[in-house]
Amino acid sequence: MPRVLIVEDEPRLAQLLADYLTHSHFQADQTASVREAERLVREGGYQAVLLDLMLPDGDGMELCKTIRRFSQVPILMITARVEEVDRLLGLEIGADDYICKPFSPREVVARVKAVLRRSLATEQEPGSGLELDRHRFEAVYQSARVALTAIEFELLATLAKQPGRIWSRDHLMDVIYPDHRVVSDRTIDSHIRKLRRKLGEGLPGDHDWIGSVYGVGYRLQTRPEDGTDEDE
Repeated sequence: MPRVLIVEDEPRLAQLLADYLTHSHFQADQTASVREAERLVREGGYQAVLLDLMLPDGDGMELCKTIRRFSQVPILMITARVEEVDRLLGLEIGADDYICKPFSPREVVARVKAVLRRSLATEQEPGSGLELDRHRFEAVYQSARVALTAIEFELLATLAKQPGRIWSRDHLMDVIYPDHRVVSDRTIDSHIRKLRRKLGEGLPGDHDWIGSVYGVGYRLQTRPEDGTDEDE
C-alpha cells in the first residue's frame, strides 16, 4: 500500500485528504510540523508528500528545498498562493506538482496517482532489466542487489530516466547539489567512478553500465556493446 505524508496545519483539511487517500488504497500519515515532516521523510518509506506552504513552525518552500538535498520523493505542494511566480518557484525548487486551494480532494488523489505513475516509470527501464529500489537505495539486476549512497542512487536514477542520453556534469551537479554549492565538476567524476565500480563488482555479467563521452558527460548503457570512452 503506497504511503503518502500529508503536511498540513488545517486539521479538517488534512483529515479530508487522508480519508480520500485511504479510500483510494493509500496509507496516509499526517503532520503539521516542518521538523516532524523532515524527520519522517528522512526515515523513508513514503511514495509522495502533500506539502502545504504555510506551516506554524516554518515555510513549506524551505522544507521542499531541504528534502531535495537528500531525497527525490515526489512532492505535491498544496497552497492558497495562486500567483504564477509562486507556482514557478515551487516547481523550480523541486516540487513535482502545485495544487492551488480551493481544490477537490478527488483531484488531489488523481494528481498523486499521476505523479506516482511518472515516478515509477523511471524506476525500471524496459529492456535493461535494471531496477532501482528507492526505499533501500539499491540497484537490482537479475536478483543481485547493490547498496548505494543517496548521491550515487540519485545519479543512477537520473541516468536511468533516458538510457543512452548523455547528461552533462552541470546537470548532474544540480541533481545532487540542489543548493548550488560551489564544488569542482570533478566531484561528479569521483561519484561516477565509485558508482561504476559498485555496479561492475556487484551486478552479474560483463557489463559497464555507465559510459562517458569525453568533455561532454555520462550516460546509462543498457547494452554491453554500447562501449565507453573514458575521460577520467
